Amino acid sequence: MYAKPLKPWYREPWPWLLMVAPAAAVVAGAITIALAVESFDGLVAEDYYKQGLAVNQRLKRAQQAEALGISGTLTVDSVLGGAVRAELRGHSLDAGTLALTLSHPTRAGLDQRATLAAAGEALYVGRIGALAPGRWHVIVEDEAGQWRVRGELQVPQARSATLSWGP
Repeated sequence: MYAKPLKPWYREPWPWLLMVAPAAAVVAGAITIALAVESFDGLVAEDYYKQGLAVNQRLKRAQQAEALGISGTLTVDSVLGGAVRAELRGHSLDAGTLALTLSHPTRAGLDQRATLAAAGEALYVGRIGALAPGRWHVIVEDEAGQWRVRGELQVPQARSATLSWGP
């Protein structure tokens, strides 16, 4: 009846099995912290209060576009950037230039602004940079800030967006 010699604790499998779950939680927490620090989601604007106050002004410009019957189509020649063409219809489209805003819903750092110059009757052209895949909000407005129309562009599936004053 000899007693079996006791092994040190670190040679037993049970302590190691019990430590796996807490160790995995520590590693997952470190990875989560690293991702949170590295990436910026850009969802909250610094001047959110001023943007909230500007909602009524944007609504008035949309109502003005509705009253003038302004609508149209915006076509992007390539998702890699290049020429943009806006064909608009409606009353009093005598603007020499229009302002184009392409905004990504979740990544503000990708937003682009461009100026569209008149290139014929109700035709405006300009240039933009490359667009990342995803949904883009398109806003076209006159330089005086009297009216605005908007639409959505799904990249790379669609190369054009319908512009209207409505939601």
